[in-house]
Amino acid sequence: MIIIAGLGNPGDKYAGTRHNTGFSVIYNISDRYNIPLNKAEHKSLTGRGILEGEKVLLAMPQTYMNLSGDALRLLTDYYEVDPETELIVIYDDISLPVGRLRIRKKGSAGGHNGIKDIIAKLGTDTFARVKVGVGEKPEYMDLADHVLSRFPKDELPLVRESVERAADAVCSILRNGADKAMNDYN
Repeated sequence: MIIIAGLGNPGDKYAGTRHNTGFSVIYNISDRYNIPLNKAEHKSLTGRGILEGEKVLLAMPQTYMNLSGDALRLLTDYYEVDPETELIVIYDDISLPVGRLRIRKKGSAGGHNGIKDIIAKLGTDTFARVKVGVGEKPEYMDLADHVLSRFPKDELPLVRESVERAADAVCSILRNGADKAMNDYN
């Protein structure tokens, strides 16, 4: 089984914010492949299905972003999943412009507290990642305010397109491996 986890914060207050882009991609995959997100388990909202011939568990940690590692540790332990080969994490990245994607197989947290917690709790920085650009923080704005803000109306078409492309990138990782997906999407 492959765990595909999208990061975000639970609750209506955070829906549609930059920090919830990972949740948006999971919702897209769920809708597109008819995989209902209908089970609350291990501090996550999950759904099981088949994607590109693989058994997958879609997961949205409900721990708030900065504690995402708690949920992923519980899920990987319970399902006996090797994070280095059977985990894909999707999340927002402020170092990428809105609409850009970057796929990586390993690396540092790059200042992202959700990824920092996952690395600490899983004990590895080797797991597939799909980073979705949400734009740099304006100079006048606090980082937390930026990532918890909603996209302006003029960026919404680009955001929807990048969410679609991120879902496609996840499928590409499953179908062709991370190296090919990196060549196609980075």
